[in-house]
Amino acid sequence: MKLLKTLTVAAGVAALSAGVVATAHADGHAKTKLRIQTHFSQETLSGQLAGEYIENITAMSNGDIEVEMFYASSVVKSAETFDAAATGILDCDMTGGAYQTGKNPAFQFTGDLMGGYSNPYQQMSWMLHGGGRSAINDLYNAHNMEFVGWWIPGPESLSSTAPIRGVDDFKGWKFRSPPGLATKVFANLGASPIVMDFNEIFTALETGIIDGADAANLTNNIGLGLYDIAKHTNYPGFHSMPADHLACRKDVWDAMPDHHKRIMIVAMDALALHNATINEVKNAQNAKVLRAKGVNLYEWSPEELNKFRSAVKKGWTEFATTPEAKALLKSHVDFLVDLGAMQ
Repeated sequence: MKLLKTLTVAAGVAALSAGVVATAHADGHAKTKLRIQTHFSQETLSGQLAGEYIENITAMSNGDIEVEMFYASSVVKSAETFDAAATGILDCDMTGGAYQTGKNPAFQFTGDLMGGYSNPYQQMSWMLHGGGRSAINDLYNAHNMEFVGWWIPGPESLSSTAPIRGVDDFKGWKFRSPPGLATKVFANLGASPIVMDFNEIFTALETGIIDGADAANLTNNIGLGLYDIAKHTNYPGFHSMPADHLACRKDVWDAMPDHHKRIMIVAMDALALHNATINEVKNAQNAKVLRAKGVNLYEWSPEELNKFRSAVKKGWTEFATTPEAKALLKSHVDFLVDLGAMQ
């Protein structure tokens, strides 16, 4: 029934595809209509922020940008959103580039360098001031998509039904992993990664299919209900800081008037700042709440962090197997070295 419902929704959305973009009012000014999917539910903080972004671009365009928003991957699965936008089922993808590593491992380095950047501001700096935007679009354009911008909530925290005090605790740990580099890094450390959709994590934890999850930060993990089952987590986070993106089909983007494009880009930059700062506040507040509820929060020692980062750096070079991946990885590393954040 779930598959039938998904196919029905997708078919209904696709039926609306003709003429949804680049229409005009009688007085001649342009109107843009977009269908966007995010993997976040409306109940999570990230889902609420995505909703605010839509409200902002609607208001800033005086209603000339209209968006039909689909939450919690209600049209297609999270990892299929990019293709759904590229092929016309949707217009834009508001998930993350790292879901597309099956196409090219280079997508990993458009979404999550894993252990490379210390905070969202560093990573945004590469995109805004280190040539990142054009480097990402070199890859996205080849897949009929235009990268619009990032929004990064900050370092993520693992959730687990068993203690995760250091690298040794990963041995035999069966957990939900996003696709891509994370599976290689954690497998090399003795864990058993299982790739599954973002919205299947709670049920998998509840039924014991997995022992834990690499899902999101403390705040979004709470929104997903993970700490109702998994009473162990790490904080501050360190292992991963994925960037959620907004990317739109190339012909849709090219057909938009320049001022609509500018509105969407500027609003994404505003979303990025709001997202990073509110998550910094919420995570600190929620850490106190979780401790009071009996959830164990582990702060890893410098020695354990170094063990993990050594595994990550090895994983970078193992994963960057295409020219595009190698070029993106080099761009990140050169930028971090230039900042003095890496040797």
